[in-house]
Amino acid sequence: MAKVISEGIGAFSQHYPRVATIVTAQAKGKANAMAVAWHSVISVNPPLYGVSIAPKRFTYQLIAQSKEFGVNFLPFEMAELVASVGGSSGREIDKFQKFNIALDKPVKTAVPILKDAYAAYECKLVDDKLYGDHRLLVGEIVAVHWLEEAFTPEGTLDSDRISPILYLGRDVYLTTSKGTVRSLSREVYGKIV
Repeated sequence: MAKVISEGIGAFSQHYPRVATIVTAQAKGKANAMAVAWHSVISVNPPLYGVSIAPKRFTYQLIAQSKEFGVNFLPFEMAELVASVGGSSGREIDKFQKFNIALDKPVKTAVPILKDAYAAYECKLVDDKLYGDHRLLVGEIVAVHWLEEAFTPEGTLDSDRISPILYLGRDVYLTTSKGTVRSLSREVYGKIV
């Protein structure tokens, strides 16, 4: 098959699928949740996590005020919640009330932690920089909430128990199929030249 080569970015969706998350924030008595697919671990020591958010978003304004945010990872059964949170504005509605989002208590911040998340990070903002039309917010992870049975003894997500929400772009979601995960040892495959 021939590849298309363009000088413009076009739809710019070649980097998908990505794990969909819900980023949460709270400041001055207002809280919000938004769907985010542009996020990544940045460092293990110290534990830093980054999310990319447009500065016009209500959640960005709350993070800029409070200097903290939460990152919540949900199972595929909650894809409709991610789509609902992503398709509505926190300036106009209270998403926690509208979508009946149950919460757990944070331990080191005031950010909302979603009860249905199989993992969630509480982050303290350490950097906020503009890159193009988005801001890269880097937070130090100060607390991790995680469902122990969702992970293998080695610490990876157990895909037989939890199917993550993967965002494909353009309001399309998918997940992994049970039995399709392969563990490929670096000791074996790293030596193949």
